[in-house]
Parts: sequence; C-alpha cells; structure tokens
Amino acid sequence: MDIRINDLLDGLEQIAPATLAESWDNVGLLVGDPNRKTRSLLLGLDPSLSLLEEAIALGADTLVTHHPCIFHPLQSIQIATPSGAFLERALAHKINVIACHTNFDRAASGVSDALGSLLGLENIQPLRPVDADAAQGLGRIGGYTEPLSFDLFMQRVFTALQSEAVQIAGNPPRKIESVALCGGSGSDLVEEAFRQGADVYLSSEVKHSTARWTEDTGFCVIDASHYATEKPAMALLAGLLETLAHDRNWKLQVYQSTSEKPAFTFINKNDFL
Repeated sequence: MDIRINDLLDGLEQIAPATLAESWDNVGLLVGDPNRKTRSLLLGLDPSLSLLEEAIALGADTLVTHHPCIFHPLQSIQIATPSGAFLERALAHKINVIACHTNFDRAASGVSDALGSLLGLENIQPLRPVDADAAQGLGRIGGYTEPLSFDLFMQRVFTALQSEAVQIAGNPPRKIESVALCGGSGSDLVEEAFRQGADVYLSSEVKHSTARWTEDTGFCVIDASHYATEKPAMALLAGLLETLAHDRNWKLQVYQSTSEKPAFTFINKNDFL
C-alpha cells in the first residue's frame, strides 16, 4: 500500500507521542509535504549536510533525525550557513525531514532504554517519570541481579558505547548493583539518581559544578559524550519503525546512517611531543 508522510507521522506518534516533547522543543515534520508518498527513510542523530548527502545517495525520500533541523522560528534562511544550505538542499531534492527528539527521550521505549538494554540492566524504570504514565519519563534506572565489579561494568560501558574514553567524577564504587543513566545531556538528573540509590550515573554534558557536588557526596558520575549515549537509540528506533511497517503492511525501507561519527575526537598529548 502507498505510504504518505502523514501515515509515517501517525506511526511515530504511537512510538513517541508529540505531547511528550519539552515545551521548548520542535518535533514532527519540519520540512516537506505531509501528503507526499514515502518509500524509504534514513535515520540519524543530527540533521547535517553529510547525513542529507547520505540520504540522497541512498535514494531515501525522508530523513528522521533525533535533533531538529529547526529549533527556533526562522527570521531568514541564509544558504551560506550550514543550516540554510541544509534546508535548501532538502527542499531541492524533495526530502522530508522529521524530528523525533525529547518525545523519544521520554517515550516508554526511548533513548535511555536503548542504552540500558545494551548495559544489560534489568527492571528498567524512568528516573523522572511523566505524571500520567509511570512507563514514560526522562532517564532510566535499573540494576543487576548479581552486582558487577567496577572494572566489569566499565567494560560493558565501553562495549555499549563503542567509545575509547570517558570522563568520570566522584568516587568509583567497588561493586555496582543499581545504575541510573540518561542518553544525551543529563546533568540535571544527577541528584535524582543519587536520591534513588544508584551506585553510578551515566550520561553526558555534566556541569563542572555538578561534578564537584559529586565529589563532595561520594557519588560517581560518568560523562560519556552526547553522541555516544544517544547513538544506540537510532537502532532502537529503526527496529520500532520496521515492526510498525510490518504490522501495517507498509513497503517501507528503513536505513540507519553509516556515515555519522562523533562530533568530538580524542587527541593525545604524546602526538605533539
């Protein structure tokens, strides 16, 4: 059957309702035509020019990104800027662009669930639930039936994140039974994780003052970068969309980006000596 963008938006609403998005956010169809047919889509974290070129090369007619390509009302579109060039190229190639951002962060099977699952956590629950639904909310907290040593836990972290290095603040526990986490920027949830008895908190973009607070309380926080903590969510969303397409008898090809890379790379001082 023919699939239109409106159909896809309806399906995404079942996965991550727009009502879950933060008031400052901008989700849904940001570029394109809701009545246009869609046959294939590409999933990525960031609405970058390189991701758009990947979609064009694949022949995908739709981009579904985590971060929105338009955050604030536009006063102008300057095509000499990256954002302006992105919009111009998307429109020229008739590529629809959909954002699934904080609504997917808070969804019952969302960004932090993907990370918790990769770490092997059990009984995963929202760290800060949405009042109307205890299965939805920001961050997640879960645990292990058998506590892990800190070394073994860190092995799981590096494997899950496919990362070479992380930052840590506070006091690493000898044993880890309860883990709190938040994919993406989660500095505001550190104290909540501590209050709920987590042995460690994994997130990114942790503020300096929060790291100092962690030292004083004896808690342990791991800052593993925005990209690394959110990237696993794209595989989760791809699976959810493929299941949706199967259930609705859609002929929809779902691609995950193979070109996206972390925004930051690590350099070693020894490289400059």
